[in-house]
Amino acid sequence: MSFVISTRAGFEELVPRIDTAGAVLHLAEGLASEDEIALLRKEGATVHLLPAGASITAHEDAAPVFVEQALAVSQQTVAVEDPEPASIEEEEQHEGLHHRLARTAGSLATAAFRTLRSAGVGDSGQLMVLPYLGFGNATRLWIKGRVLDERSYREQTGDDSRWSNLVALYQRLESDEVEGARVFAHFDGQRYEAVTDNGGYFEFEIPAPQGLAGGWHQVDLELPDSRDDAGAPVHAQAEVIVPGPSARFGIISDIDDTVLWTNVTNKLNMAMMLARSNSHTRKPFKGVAAFYRALVDGAGGTDANPVFYVSSSPWHLFGPLVDFLRMQDIPVGPLLLRELGMRQMLKLTNHGSHKLEKIELILSFYPDMQFVLIGDSGEKDPEIYTEIVKRHPKSVRVIYIRNVNPDPTRIEALDRLIEEVSATGIQLILAPDSVFAAAHAAAEGLIQVDRLASVRSDKKEDDRTQPPA
Repeated sequence: MSFVISTRAGFEELVPRIDTAGAVLHLAEGLASEDEIALLRKEGATVHLLPAGASITAHEDAAPVFVEQALAVSQQTVAVEDPEPASIEEEEQHEGLHHRLARTAGSLATAAFRTLRSAGVGDSGQLMVLPYLGFGNATRLWIKGRVLDERSYREQTGDDSRWSNLVALYQRLESDEVEGARVFAHFDGQRYEAVTDNGGYFEFEIPAPQGLAGGWHQVDLELPDSRDDAGAPVHAQAEVIVPGPSARFGIISDIDDTVLWTNVTNKLNMAMMLARSNSHTRKPFKGVAAFYRALVDGAGGTDANPVFYVSSSPWHLFGPLVDFLRMQDIPVGPLLLRELGMRQMLKLTNHGSHKLEKIELILSFYPDMQFVLIGDSGEKDPEIYTEIVKRHPKSVRVIYIRNVNPDPTRIEALDRLIEEVSATGIQLILAPDSVFAAAHAAAEGLIQVDRLASVRSDKKEDDRTQPPA
């Protein structure tokens, strides 16, 4: 088997775990000492040194190769910033390199995942149903889920190694979906049936019983044609939120680079982050948890305003993202994610249509409710939210955009969007941090003024325990 190792940490973690006899190791230059290389060769390994700046390509018909963290491109290569403004020609060259890196990473990741699959990782052969958090109103409920050909994923911990994180990411991205599976939903004494599509996904839109109270409700799901170890049909429970009469507004928030730092503008770094960490070790942006809790509680303190998360992250990451929200004490709500695999996740494509479609779905359930929209300036959140204002001006209360892109051209574009939105009487606020956004929300009567102290305290605590974002 071939291994590409680009960091010292990867070398120290991987080499003791593998059978070096017959292995082919591609090591970044300067990564290992001459004595270590000599020892590896003595043990039967073939060692190649990669000079600085060397490129790596993977082919679909190539022999399986394990790439450290599944993405063996040096962080120094993708994280260096130009000290001076780049010319148009340089920007075009950089964009071309960016695409090549992402394309290479996708091929390498696929090869690494193929190696894991050939080793039998995650192979269990029993069907499971994964329900996602649903939502509804007084007349109907919406539920989505997936049927997979494997057991529940192992719970991750803060002590997991990067190898364990990689395996967990693999299990989620390369899970075996089950097409054509029958799924029953049982609610209020009625049974409903759906069939999974070619991605293993199913959806239900269920009539709500008259007088359905606000809050979380459970819908029983069943795979009538699949049995568990006890011989009974495979079961699961979907949770569905119905906003109560006390709710004054709803919250629709992006996740990537709004709640959680993912560097979504750089797909390669984003994938590397996912492979190196888990929900225990990732951290939210400073002050986000207290700000979102204040929005959910509202001006009345107990309003129970519903929160929805719309993200371009794949549905495969639903579990880790919900775990992350709960561990960080960020209000949990339905997540509307995207049907993506590793290759698609690394492509530099516009995900705006997905977000726009999901926000439209949410608004269709709550035509009389106003929403606070929260996003970041890294990709297209401001443009998407501006389009929502055009289509549904009565449905938007205010827009908060976290400024994560200091590029002057991007700032100019945002200024134009702010003017465009302001013409409708709605505010688009470009906020440097959660404290700024919370102060504006308090002035607008969206949260209690005394909650500002908790947002500031939360940010200070985050400043103390986290490295700078």
